[in-house]
Amino acid sequence: MRKHLFLYLFIFPLIFSCKSQAQNDNIINSDFAFADKQLTYAISEIEKAIANEPVNEKERREKRKQGPLVSPRSIDENGNLIMVTSRDWTSGFFPGELWYMYEYTQDEKWKTLAQEFTVPIEQEKTNGITHDMGFKVYCSFGNGYRLTKDEQYKDVLLQSAYTLITRYKPNAKIIRSWDHNKDKWQSPVIIDNMMNLELLFWAFKESKDSLFYNIAVNHATTTMKNHFRDDYSSYHVVDYDTITGNVLAKHTHQGYSHQSAWARGQAWAVYGYTMCYRETGKSEFLEQAKHVANYIFTHPNLPQDLIPYWDYDAPEIPNEPRDVSAATVTASALYELSLYDKENSGKYLNWANTIIDNLSNNYLAKEGNDRGFLLLHSTGSKPGKFEVDKPLSYADYYFLEALLRKQKLEQSKPLF
Repeated sequence: MRKHLFLYLFIFPLIFSCKSQAQNDNIINSDFAFADKQLTYAISEIEKAIANEPVNEKERREKRKQGPLVSPRSIDENGNLIMVTSRDWTSGFFPGELWYMYEYTQDEKWKTLAQEFTVPIEQEKTNGITHDMGFKVYCSFGNGYRLTKDEQYKDVLLQSAYTLITRYKPNAKIIRSWDHNKDKWQSPVIIDNMMNLELLFWAFKESKDSLFYNIAVNHATTTMKNHFRDDYSSYHVVDYDTITGNVLAKHTHQGYSHQSAWARGQAWAVYGYTMCYRETGKSEFLEQAKHVANYIFTHPNLPQDLIPYWDYDAPEIPNEPRDVSAATVTASALYELSLYDKENSGKYLNWANTIIDNLSNNYLAKEGNDRGFLLLHSTGSKPGKFEVDKPLSYADYYFLEALLRKQKLEQSKPLF
């Protein structure tokens, strides 16, 4: 009898644990095997898209406007691949995906392709008219440097960081986001800008120049003060007076309304403040990340599969488009957050794993289709009426990042 009891109490849970681990490994392996085939197909689709550009030089210049096409972004209403120049804020995500493929497979094929698609992004290192330096350069060159230690990549990253801080407004203690719509805003800051601070923290560690650290911390602190409502939902855009530092207005640009909670904005916030805690050890940043995560996962409009609608307050829920990109960013953030908030670690892992399971089972593109994208059903801008219920390069990027983080956690390996 005791022998049977021992088997029940010890052996059976062990078998269950091994089975659970095998299922997790299978999801990661299966998703990367799919990504291997799909991204190989994507390369051929990119080559076709570039080859099919207008022959007429005037038409080509009009289509390209700001340089050669370098990366895929989405699919248009006719099913055509949307390619972008390096100046587009999404240009760094596809090279980043290729670096993640190399990290997982250690296949030189992916390293070579990652290098090839990273090179054209270099010209952005001196582009001071955008805050999206982290998205463009850190996702491409940053991952490349992390995996290869190529000194040329390091130089590009440092130059990019110095360019980014030229947008810092010391009186308001923020990095200006956009230069457009000057008739509407004086110095707008979007919640997305939290994601670009990682480049500055990296630059501080590499250069020992405290200017990078101080600017990043000031921006995060000011954003924490002014971007969030009492329930920890975030405004999309906050406009500042750069002389007094006062807040002039709180708006949305991609959300449903000024007072609504745009889903991807919440994802940028939980990811950004988790990263800021990692880089600073400041408890207030960890608390902010925890509060935003709690807002997301206790919201009554969050679907059961944890893939959010494009805005938590969208009026036609449940008949509103989902935003898979918000889900992938959030899942990646939760895997990291589980390292820092031990009390709630299991909860974060369960949420993240549920997102990954549901994405893997219900939101993958069809193999050999959808122009090589990995995930369907993201929303770029519902108010702007573009990229609604479409694949998006950044949804795919953070999906692969989340899978890698999941694997490292389950193998007890460091994430960074």
